[in-house]
Amino acid sequence: MHMKTVVILLGLALCPLVQAQEAPAQRPNIVLIMADDLGWGDAGCMNPASKIPTPNIDRVAAEGMRFTDAHSPSAVCTPTRYGLLTGRYAWRTRLKAWVLGGESPALIEEGRSTLASMLSGAGYHTFGVGKWHLGLGSAKSTDFSMPLRPGPISCGFDTYFGIPASLDMAPYVWILDEGIVQQPSAALPGEKHRRQKGAGFYRKGAAAPDFRMHEVLPRVESQAVEWIERAARDNPDRPFFCYMPLPAPHTPWVPVAPHLGSSAAGWYGDFVHQVDSVIGSVLDALDRTGMASNTLLIVTSDNGSHWLQADEKHFEHLANGDWRGQKADIHEGGHRVPFLVRWPGKAPAGVVRADLVCLTDLFATFAELTEQPIAEGEAEDSFSMLSVLHGQEAGPSARSEVVHHSGAGVFAVRSGPWKLILGLGSGGFTNPKQVKAIAGGPKGQLYNLELDPSESDNLWSEQPEIVTRLTGKLNAWREAGRTR
Repeated sequence: MHMKTVVILLGLALCPLVQAQEAPAQRPNIVLIMADDLGWGDAGCMNPASKIPTPNIDRVAAEGMRFTDAHSPSAVCTPTRYGLLTGRYAWRTRLKAWVLGGESPALIEEGRSTLASMLSGAGYHTFGVGKWHLGLGSAKSTDFSMPLRPGPISCGFDTYFGIPASLDMAPYVWILDEGIVQQPSAALPGEKHRRQKGAGFYRKGAAAPDFRMHEVLPRVESQAVEWIERAARDNPDRPFFCYMPLPAPHTPWVPVAPHLGSSAAGWYGDFVHQVDSVIGSVLDALDRTGMASNTLLIVTSDNGSHWLQADEKHFEHLANGDWRGQKADIHEGGHRVPFLVRWPGKAPAGVVRADLVCLTDLFATFAELTEQPIAEGEAEDSFSMLSVLHGQEAGPSARSEVVHHSGAGVFAVRSGPWKLILGLGSGGFTNPKQVKAIAGGPKGQLYNLELDPSESDNLWSEQPEIVTRLTGKLNAWREAGRTR
């Protein structure tokens, strides 16, 4: 009998399955797919005016649930990955702004519980494939000739296949468990962005001789499909957790045929279309193996799209919807992300929910799903949304407030319709990034998103009591080391 299956779109790879103690028969498999820099408004189900065909993401929405108020814990990728896997905001770690490099030491503390280790304790086989970008090893600069420890395996994965960091960051190698497939004995010269008529932005640096930018996403795709088919064939009764952090549509934008020219949003749109096709391959594999009806599928993104106002004007495509800002920004476009859930027989189909969601909430949700206790010092910023996934009202353990964090480290607090930003400017990529407060003027930003979703009417000076209340909440959460 097949186990239930949970799928969350991110990234996948193939490695031998490990025998372990059987889990209770009703526990679902979990597949988590998270795209890299996919905007809230890229998919047609989120934005009917999108210039990019996304039939597979739209299919997930039609057959499941679509959330309109979901957020990444950061507006950039490394801290979001930390938050998603640990249920804890990354600004509580040494990383106070921006992201790790390709040779940075591990960010997840040794011994800290993760989605993988928690689910492993519940009897799951845990597997990841795609972009890691959470640091490797304990040295100041990663030595790729040594075992990559700490890394994905010490974080609870039985096996992991992917790339160390973003697709535009050296070293350009494939990691497998605690080692690499081929040493970086060659080098790449670097390349300009598509916007500058280059072949797709990436930094110069060391590379494995067989590493090819345009082959990375297809290889992640094929590994995922092969592993799903093997899981169904060789061990269908053991639940598994598949973490699939895709390396796209992050730069370099390197779509391949048949996706070239498939959108009306240039190289970026074509790459998004290819991401959608990868998701379709996973759906097809689940159908083909008979696992689709037993699968909980979650499709999301690590932050907003890096889509400039010039891009919006040129292509008439709003990658981040009507939300203000883009990737890295503290405004909504930086961290409001697509979040789709398909779980046949458990989650209602064709439903749109406005519940407040943060990607840190997956830890508490999966813990409740698998009846795993959350110990003191674990998942400090995670709230279960299991009742919501069942189509019910939000339970007593659900989220009502969230802390946002920009690339440069600017904080914001969301509570009900109110959003307080502790600073002026975007705190990210959009100009002005920083604005100095003037005497008698507001020191930060306060918006009522219910009345002003575009964040255009700053009420900081008009609502001092709300500024005080929300500032106090943030200070208390920071001092307590937890929000849950």
